[in-house]
Amino acid sequence: MNQLVHFKKSKATEPEVPRETGRTNDPARTMAEILTVATHEFADKGLTGARIDEIAAATRSSKRMIYYYFGNKDGLYLAVLEEAYRRMRAIEADLHLDDLLPLAALRKLVEFTYDHHRDNEDFIRLVMNENIQRGDYLRQSKSIQALNSNAIQSVRAVYERGVAQGVFRPGLDPVDIHSAISAFTFFNVSNRHTFGVIFQDRASQDKAQTLKREHVVELILRFVGHSVSA
Repeated sequence: MNQLVHFKKSKATEPEVPRETGRTNDPARTMAEILTVATHEFADKGLTGARIDEIAAATRSSKRMIYYYFGNKDGLYLAVLEEAYRRMRAIEADLHLDDLLPLAALRKLVEFTYDHHRDNEDFIRLVMNENIQRGDYLRQSKSIQALNSNAIQSVRAVYERGVAQGVFRPGLDPVDIHSAISAFTFFNVSNRHTFGVIFQDRASQDKAQTLKREHVVELILRFVGHSVSA
């Protein structure tokens, strides 16, 4: 005679997500909020000076919650770096550079990079802090190279179209073009305070303007579009 056999449901082996006091249990939103607050904390104080307790308090979560999602402080720091680059590259991908003529496309890319860096000082400070760490944490990322290879491919596509149409000089490496854009737009923000002290007429107000936007665009267009004497 067949008999129904009743089994007790076993508890899940994975640890239960810690509950957040006074919050709706929405892991995706919680992680996004933690990353947002942690971005400013790490940018402002660096890896060593940043405090998980302050991040937890600002997000109405807990250290336990943060460690559940990100493992530890180093894991959160790496996640912040990856998210900062991911956001920039995601916006960059929406520029639709392929729809523009090469000169217009390169101009738009330079203007976007200038504006992004000027308006996101935390990004610049994160990169500066990671360079102090000699890139040790970013080197551990499994996604960072893929994220940034797409940026190089975008530059390559614009550049090769420009060479084919005779508006860009041949023989340049797309990585060098990307580096030149990054150098000018990064410096514009990274050195804003020291420049403001040394050259008081260049003192920044609300936004960095160590280098003027139109000058950066012109420098890059001349670099890519005209022969340079040795």
